[in-house]
Amino acid sequence: MKKIIVFASGSGTNAENIIKYFAKTKIAKVVSVFTNNASAKVIERAKNHQIPTEIFSKNELLESNLLQKIREIDPDMIVLAGFLLKFPDHIIEQYPNKIINIHPALLPNYGGKGMYGMHIHRAIVNNKEKETGISIHYVNEHYDEGGIIFQKNVALTEEDTPETVAEKIHELEQKYFPEIISRLLED
Repeated sequence: MKKIIVFASGSGTNAENIIKYFAKTKIAKVVSVFTNNASAKVIERAKNHQIPTEIFSKNELLESNLLQKIREIDPDMIVLAGFLLKFPDHIIEQYPNKIINIHPALLPNYGGKGMYGMHIHRAIVNNKEKETGISIHYVNEHYDEGGIIFQKNVALTEEDTPETVAEKIHELEQKYFPEIISRLLED
């Protein structure tokens, strides 16, 4: 069975969805959740599913001891699910094409430093976009610039608010993120 490490910084709804999805398969299992936020709800969600968590600081992310912890697990895939820090080059180099991220917009639009969560949804509404969506992509040394694996769009209306855009995006994330992870692991 293949091993997945999930990195998350916040509530962990995508992380929990991935945990639940793979608990029902023989393809892979989430073996650990790593977070940079000691008060993140993802910790509680992981514990509810008996998944060990690793809490680290931004400095520890940049040091080699976190890489050593990852190496000990020997993951087949590292999934960034609402992880807000830039992933360090020294880890990316060790796991080429094995680190993926989900972005709540259709890249290359609305990507880059500072473009996450409600910041993106507000910008999309303010720019009166007709559609938005999700992008699942490989992680490289630049924010949101790794090769795109999958995109799914959703139509917007003039009545949409940042909050309704967030709901539409969340539905796409919940449906497609685990499926795409599974497909990648099966290849």
